[in-house]
Amino acid sequence: MVDLSYMKQINLDLNNKNQIGKISKTATEILESGGVIVYPTDTLYGLGVNAFNEGAIIKVQEIKKQDRDKPISVIVRDIKMARRITCIDSKVEKILNKIWPGPITIVLRKKDIISDVLTGNRETVAIRIPDNEFISMLMEKIDFPITATSANISGEKNLLKSTEIVEKFKNSSPCPDIFINAGNIKDPTASTIIDLTTATPKILRMGVVGKDKMQEIFDKFISN
Repeated sequence: MVDLSYMKQINLDLNNKNQIGKISKTATEILESGGVIVYPTDTLYGLGVNAFNEGAIIKVQEIKKQDRDKPISVIVRDIKMARRITCIDSKVEKILNKIWPGPITIVLRKKDIISDVLTGNRETVAIRIPDNEFISMLMEKIDFPITATSANISGEKNLLKSTEIVEKFKNSSPCPDIFINAGNIKDPTASTIIDLTTATPKILRMGVVGKDKMQEIFDKFISN
């Protein structure tokens, strides 16, 4: 694991597949050893740890200064991994296949494999598959979901500039092990969150995906 006394920084060119492969391997090693990464998604930067590792999840909460009862969302590799951690019927699976990868987070009933530490003692968990080349390569190398909470202090504004992330976390205690720096965030909007645990889908947070697209998803969900 990277020395926990400071946050290492690696610059990432999302157009360089060879570099993406090498850096995703480094990130894999950190995640597998219980470490924390700051990584790019198709929306904001995320704080990532092995979502099955309770100690690592607590470390993320401490980094963010986040209350333990606040849930943390996760990223999965594919529908198969999503089924491993959540309850998915055929209707929900059809929806997931239409919206992923992309900036839509879905709330589903969790399975026991997911710790209450991650969900703030809730019976649900929020999951998604981002449309991002780095995450795609990273998730191919690991067999567990990773946390997808935004890389900021809980309750504070989203950090859009790479310099802001460095300044916020470089000397914090604890701090992330590594910042995978893919440049500044162009669009400050987070993912849209939809709850599919009820008969009628509910929008919990309106994000990148707008109301028209949401209505289209809702219509398909209800008609199936």
